[in-house]
Amino acid sequence: MQAGVIAVQGDVAEHAAAVRNAAAAHDEPVDVVEISEAGLVPDCDVLLVPGGESTTISRLLHREGIAAEIRDHVAAGKPALATCAGLIVCARDAKDDRVDPLGLVDVSVDRNAFGRQKDSFEAALSVDGLDDPFHAVFIRAPLIDDVGPDVEVLATVDGGPVAVRDGPVLATAFHPELTDDPRIHDLAFFPEQEVMA
Repeated sequence: MQAGVIAVQGDVAEHAAAVRNAAAAHDEPVDVVEISEAGLVPDCDVLLVPGGESTTISRLLHREGIAAEIRDHVAAGKPALATCAGLIVCARDAKDDRVDPLGLVDVSVDRNAFGRQKDSFEAALSVDGLDDPFHAVFIRAPLIDDVGPDVEVLATVDGGPVAVRDGPVLATAFHPELTDDPRIHDLAFFPEQEVMA
């Protein structure tokens, strides 16, 4: 399996480690590729769009010609995981003229809705598809405030969606790569498979 981590900005190394851990749990060899230029996404089986600064990520994806390749990846039904700023970039509506969203997840989001860096928090989330709560880390997290009819809500905080699935794309408002728990990456890329003993 070839996993591509969008590496124009954000938590690249952490996502690479998490997808390796998820693949290892399924005895699945994985090659992780950092993507900062066009031409690499088409060879990827799965794709990660990390957190970071959404306006910067959006600008660089379009400037480098990666945005169209991400859209083609999802249109082909290949899995993708978008986290925090990655969720904003992949949303239908980012509510910010500085972000040119990819429209891959039928949601609208408010950037930094949970507050600034000092308002970061952690929570034990009940996530559909996971047996036990997931320890989620929220840092300047966006809030999903509108969900399209075909979007599956996987987790909420105070009634607001913080993890959703839209077709092959799983998107979170939190940073699953900042824990040692690879289950969100597992849910994104191996949803039908049993974990190896």
